[in-house]
Amino acid sequence: MATTITVNKRGVERARARHLWIYRSDLVDTKNAKAGDIVRVTDAKNKFVGHALYSTTSQIALRFVSFDDCDINRDFWLARLLAAAALRQQVVQNANAYRLVYGESDLLPSLIIDRFDDCLVVQTLSQGMEALKQMWTELLVERYHPRAIVERNDAKVREMESLPRQTSLLYGEESGEILINEGDVKFAVNLQQGQKTGAFLDQRENRLAAASYGRGRALDCFTFQGGFALHLAKRAEQVMAIDVSAAAIQQARRNGELNQAANIEFVEANVFDRLNELQKAGERFDCINLDPPAFAKNRAAVQGAVRGYKEINLRALKMLEAGGTLITSTCSHHLSEEQFLNVIAQAASDAGRSVQIIEKRSQSRDHPVLISMPETYYLKCLILRVE
Repeated sequence: MATTITVNKRGVERARARHLWIYRSDLVDTKNAKAGDIVRVTDAKNKFVGHALYSTTSQIALRFVSFDDCDINRDFWLARLLAAAALRQQVVQNANAYRLVYGESDLLPSLIIDRFDDCLVVQTLSQGMEALKQMWTELLVERYHPRAIVERNDAKVREMESLPRQTSLLYGEESGEILINEGDVKFAVNLQQGQKTGAFLDQRENRLAAASYGRGRALDCFTFQGGFALHLAKRAEQVMAIDVSAAAIQQARRNGELNQAANIEFVEANVFDRLNELQKAGERFDCINLDPPAFAKNRAAVQGAVRGYKEINLRALKMLEAGGTLITSTCSHHLSEEQFLNVIAQAASDAGRSVQIIEKRSQSRDHPVLISMPETYYLKCLILRVE
């Protein structure tokens, strides 16, 4: 029988609103629950609230997996996986790499599963999901018969769960270099190297959308492995793609060769410094893409992040030709859409430019937003016309 944990009124109200997290400060009685346990959660009157994964160390002490009083067994987890897969069958087209499971949004909190062609990458980011890792490996093998399953459990968040940061092969053979496609653009990825699980899949649909705005001379900042640059290069005459990482630029050049994109110049440089140099030199562009890393990783960093976002957008706005396009993103959850729009408005005012919003975009549809959990909405992407 599952261990029972009692939560206070604030915790109950949070659960009733269908938020999946209960913080440690809202626990009343843990009744000797152990790390990674699937626990039964009740209120002070012993009324059932839900079933949750329990963590002994994280401030997020409970992550709800169900608000129904049901058996949490292998069939339960399989049903959740199949529901997540059904959504991807609806929303993913012309791509062999996508997010199969997006944690809380798929009611599988702290579990990430990405598919790269015939290989899978798994992240188990809490004590509860870590305890279920072997079961998930077995389910994925049975369901998908992958060539390899890799765990990319090197995320810093695992330290909050007192879990080791590690990368390993859970099943199959070493995957080596894998070719993935977004529309007619190809990328080479290595699942045991690079950022996140091997590629930034959350911008996939935004990269495809950006392609139609490529023209004349384009600039791609924070290019990483050349994602936006390769799409823009389909229509632009020339693309300059900048990133500070030597390894990223090396991979971006490899991706350029795969696509025979001879009109891209990949530049290893600090983006802030290079933007300053380009502006001072009077360089002009018809399209500029800004896809920086998260400047605000917590609430305390928001003020500094606002300054960083304003600086790069201000410089971009000053270098755009009249009628040019600015594609600008933030992946900082702690910076709201309203704050991001205000940053762009202030930058436009300072640059003396009039700006129209052509598209407001979010993370790709394989990264759905759970409406009761604003934490699952993090990527904001604007496509702007600048006069």
